[in-house]
Amino acid sequence: MKKMVYSFENGGKDWKDLLGGKGANLAEMTKIGLPVPTGFTISTDACKKYYSRNQWLCEDVKSQIAVHIMKMEKNTGKSFEGKGSPLLVSVRSGAAVSMPGMMDTVLNLGLNDVSVEALAAESGNEKFAWDSYRRFIQMFSDVVKNVPKYKFDMVLENITEEKNCKIEDLKAEDFKKVVVEFKSIYRRETGEEFLEDSFDQLIATVEAVFKSWNNPRAIIYREINGIDDSIGTAVNVQSMVFGNLGDTSGTGVAFTRNPATGEKEMFGEYLLDAQGEDVVAGIRTPKKIEGLEAEMPEVYKEFIAVCDLLENHYKDMQDIEFTIEKGKLYLLQTRNGKRTAAAAIKTAVEMVEEGLIEREEAILRVDASSINQLLHKNFDQAMLKKERALVTGLPASPGAASGRVVFTSEDIKAGKGEILVRRETSPEDIEGMNLAEGILTVHGGMTSHAAVVARGMGKCCISGCSAIDLDEKNSKMTLGDVEIAQGDYISLDGNTGKVYKGEIARKDGVIDSAFEKFMIWVDEYKSMGVRTNADTVKDCETAIRFGAEGIGLCRTEHMFFDEAKIWPVREMIVAKTPLERGNALAKLLPLQKEDFVGIFKAMGERPVTVRLLDPPLHEFLPTEDKDIEKLSESMHISFDELKGRIEGLKEFNPMLGHRGCRLAVTYPEIYEMQARAIIMAAIESKRNGIDVKPEIMIPLVGEVNELIYVKERVNEAIKKVFKAEETTIDYKLGTMIEVPRACVTSDEIANEAEFFSFGTNDLTQITFGYSRDDSPKFIGEYKSKEILAHDPFESIDEKGVGKLMKMSVELARSEKADIKLGICGEHGGDPRSIEFCHSLGLDYISCSPYRIPIAKVAAAQAEIKSKRV
Repeated sequence: MKKMVYSFENGGKDWKDLLGGKGANLAEMTKIGLPVPTGFTISTDACKKYYSRNQWLCEDVKSQIAVHIMKMEKNTGKSFEGKGSPLLVSVRSGAAVSMPGMMDTVLNLGLNDVSVEALAAESGNEKFAWDSYRRFIQMFSDVVKNVPKYKFDMVLENITEEKNCKIEDLKAEDFKKVVVEFKSIYRRETGEEFLEDSFDQLIATVEAVFKSWNNPRAIIYREINGIDDSIGTAVNVQSMVFGNLGDTSGTGVAFTRNPATGEKEMFGEYLLDAQGEDVVAGIRTPKKIEGLEAEMPEVYKEFIAVCDLLENHYKDMQDIEFTIEKGKLYLLQTRNGKRTAAAAIKTAVEMVEEGLIEREEAILRVDASSINQLLHKNFDQAMLKKERALVTGLPASPGAASGRVVFTSEDIKAGKGEILVRRETSPEDIEGMNLAEGILTVHGGMTSHAAVVARGMGKCCISGCSAIDLDEKNSKMTLGDVEIAQGDYISLDGNTGKVYKGEIARKDGVIDSAFEKFMIWVDEYKSMGVRTNADTVKDCETAIRFGAEGIGLCRTEHMFFDEAKIWPVREMIVAKTPLERGNALAKLLPLQKEDFVGIFKAMGERPVTVRLLDPPLHEFLPTEDKDIEKLSESMHISFDELKGRIEGLKEFNPMLGHRGCRLAVTYPEIYEMQARAIIMAAIESKRNGIDVKPEIMIPLVGEVNELIYVKERVNEAIKKVFKAEETTIDYKLGTMIEVPRACVTSDEIANEAEFFSFGTNDLTQITFGYSRDDSPKFIGEYKSKEILAHDPFESIDEKGVGKLMKMSVELARSEKADIKLGICGEHGGDPRSIEFCHSLGLDYISCSPYRIPIAKVAAAQAEIKSKRV
């Protein structure tokens, strides 16, 4: 019989794949002698077996659970059957990768009509026993039997209204009545009596927690965070300790450093006379952890010592859950704390300076994708001073957000910049939170569900804003003396917790000294260059500010959409004769040249790769009659004739049509004009003291003869410029590899090109046969049905597209060992794709300006990982 269940005395922090993160850390804390309530972990292997058996827990696992329950009874001197001193347990999920709040938990399991009386007698606290029983019935009903939680909440609301008190002020007799009503709801909703047998309760709950691995919110969370669906979750069964035994008991959550800022200070909250869910669910507003020093000085002193021990032991910021039972401290969990990007970087840098970790480890600690949070905008302080804050809550996650108010996750629309307002968020809100611009809650503290999830997502969040009078039924709320309806604009300042009416202007975030130091380390470790995709001077300036080392893709067609250029471009496209086309190109030449002069000046002597005109021509053509009329007048041809020419240029499949180098084969004068503009601008820049060495890229080549033909025409045009200007400059001619045939004939193409740049957007599109514009209509279904592991337009498809890239690299370098190879598709800003590009030995990656820090960190991480293999 394969071992599926492990006591906390077995295992350790390195057993996460088998025991999950929570189980591995409970075993580790037990091993180093910390006060951990006894228990055991049902492994991820058991979860996988559960799903392989059509969601049925096998007898082997059940028998191993029974053996470990008997061990717990022996260790505690308590009985799981409820005779004498009752053994109650918590049942919690725990995957190898932390997924806070995404799966299910049940507390106080083992209570029934007999054990509740025994618990009351043993504790001498009848109210506590019956409060615990009502909690268990509600959690079991919700998690195991899918009875809606609100049905039980209504019972509590009715009795507290009737008594005119809070839940914590109810008496034992009140809770007894609540239990009777809860059981009645259970019977009505399930058609059966509430389970009295403790072992049956346990098995049903373990199966429910395994089942929660595939609940909708967990699936969405894994998709957002790139977590493998196949790893499964472990289940931890642990002896209950009680924080709701009066004022000498309590529960809390604390971080060893501030998870929002990274400051080296204890950060957490606690509640006296409460159980764990009271803190994270936002039902009661907790106290700051510092308050525990005054209320329980000895416990506080012990807890601070434990926090220091755990941070030094794990060499990372820890997120710790604890319970105090009658003045005794117990640890229920520790894990590496979720944190903002700013906190991650500050913590990593300071831990290097404290001698806890090395620089390599510091770089690996920071999630490259999360750095995007640092680049988010904050409010313009000058504008903010003019505004009046309506209410103030807790600054749960930094940043600034403005948008229309929406009161349910279902109403959130992608890309609309809306603010999700909830009484408190729950795991069911995960999708809406991901789509929202910012999050505002009435209840909950700094470690509530809303706060933890928002920080992980990099979303601005204000929690615990109790001054809000929320009227969900009528989709409105009152903030102080101002009423806000759904659709009205508000602004959230996640740095101060203040809420404002209307939109407030925002500015770019500020990069601090820790970030600057961290990025210096990153530059020291990475081997691949990081360039930017930039088409304007403004793009260039932003990219340089973020550390761009050059331009990997300057899309000349993006320059044409300016009002001054679009009309001569249209003339060029609809021209029927070389004379007409020449007239239009003559107008464009000086405009193109000035664009390149500006870009070369902005980039200094950094390399600049310019892609010649690529997109389908129809993208530039007018569609409105008034615009066609304007163009016909400028070209001195009739409206009808021009409209006929435009109709004649339409293509059935324009993305695979007359574009890229095919344009230059048909109309070589287009690329000739562009080449002249680039070289003229480079010569002018050189005369102004900037030694520019432009790299001219010919797109969409699939046959080497295309490249040979276009290359000859471009070189001839450049020679004419040299002759006219009576000078020369160095330049390179290369191509964009974005057609599968180019990959498999790269040895031939490399003989004619000085560099390759992989255009992975089109390479993916053509390889899969998926339109990158239309694929969102079905890619989601492909992922949910496990046809695709991820969107190939977001991360490189290594098995298909990646294999073509690998073949291309090998063929090209077999003919020209020193050929420069890069990537300029959107994948150049995706950490997973960057690691793959590093494995191919590419010289550089290119991405949008705001993704440069992400790309640099990912490139450094790839280099470090490759040396550790």
